Amino acid sequence: MDNQSIVYDALIKAGKPMKSAEIASVTGLEKGEVDKAIKALKVADKIVSPKMCFYSVR
Repeated sequence: MDNQSIVYDALIKAGKPMKSAEIASVTGLEKGEVDKAIKALKVADKIVSPKMCFYSVR
């Protein structure tokens, strides 16, 4: 499973907006890798940022 899928699945399971550091903690990925995945998911329009530094699925 690639990092984007891991991050996306973590956001779905959380059911609430999360910070990238929280996502890194839950998934075991490094924060830098989470940030790259978040950027790609935002470009793909799969996630949104309801407030600054928080992310959730669309």
